[in-house]
Amino acid sequence: MKQIAFALALAPILALAAPAAWAVEKLPLNAISNYLNGLKTVEASFSQINDDGSLSTGKVWIDRPGKMRFEYNPPDSALVLVRAGTVFVDDKKSNQPPEQYPLRKTPLSLILARNVDLSRANMVVGHGFDGTATVVTAQDPKNPEYGKIELMFTADPVELRKWVVHDSSGAKTTVVLGELEKGKKHNTRFFSVTSDNNR
Repeated sequence: MKQIAFALALAPILALAAPAAWAVEKLPLNAISNYLNGLKTVEASFSQINDDGSLSTGKVWIDRPGKMRFEYNPPDSALVLVRAGTVFVDDKKSNQPPEQYPLRKTPLSLILARNVDLSRANMVVGHGFDGTATVVTAQDPKNPEYGKIELMFTADPVELRKWVVHDSSGAKTTVVLGELEKGKKHNTRFFSVTSDNNR
């Protein structure tokens, strides 16, 4: 089963930007933490580049803290649910029950936490500006072996655009988000494994 992960449409590069102007573009960690903590519900289309180079598309719903739903378009037709500290991966093509993984053992847990604090010691292992976006690389400071996640944000206003998950096996999954729709209320059953068609 392809790995999960969470994407970025980059803004144009200012070809003649002065070094001081570039420095201003890098978002501080406290601004990113505040943005993520204020992000309650999100819907967006996504494109996913899998570790083997293949491409998947679909739609993602985020309900912070702790809930997420990925619906993959055909030919994948998979469903991934995150709730109650567990990741459920339901491959519609198989006749097996959904696979389950502890959320805390995936880097995705860092952005679904009730309180995101990127200032915690050893959480952020990379913080830079690539000319178009602020890129933050984070890990569980107590369990770095669980992998890491790269988060990419544009500014004015701050917006999450892309994430790249590097899991514990070394596999990399890139998720590029479309336009974010915020503030919609989701039915709690929408994140239920047994009622996966209810919203």
